[in-house]
Amino acid sequence: MMQIKYLFVDGGISMPSNIPVATSSRPEVHTKSTPGRGYVVVIYGLYIGSIMAGVTAPVGVLIAHLRLGRSAAWLDTHLRFQIRTFWLGILAATVALLLWQGAGRMGVSPLYAWSFGYLFFTVGIIWLMARCAVGIHRLTSNRAIDAPKSWLFGVSARQ
Repeated sequence: MMQIKYLFVDGGISMPSNIPVATSSRPEVHTKSTPGRGYVVVIYGLYIGSIMAGVTAPVGVLIAHLRLGRSAAWLDTHLRFQIRTFWLGILAATVALLLWQGAGRMGVSPLYAWSFGYLFFTVGIIWLMARCAVGIHRLTSNRAIDAPKSWLFGVSARQ
């Protein structure tokens, strides 16, 4: 038995929900005057500044958490991307610190432990800068982040 569900719009029934709705193939146009865009710019700046002063990244993620859901949908993708950047960075730093300390406790040569630390730090800075660069580029192009939950750079494979 086929069941038809109806959408309720403004207190009335509009159309069955199992019928595909035609959508525009044109991309949504965003402007530089979209409310909340300034916060996104500031957060990218705080993340880049965290390379020199680590305290700015927690401030940035706090602002991103507070602004999420209060801006346009395309800006929310940037905020999710920024939040994920912070927490993935914290996760990676924690794992690296544990590995580094574990190497020291196992009696691995200090040269290897320090080399690992410098390698992780360098890769981490490159990763952070690349994510910020992609985000800033997409923001200045008035485009959303395609995959804000990605581990890498938020750009989908279809581009």
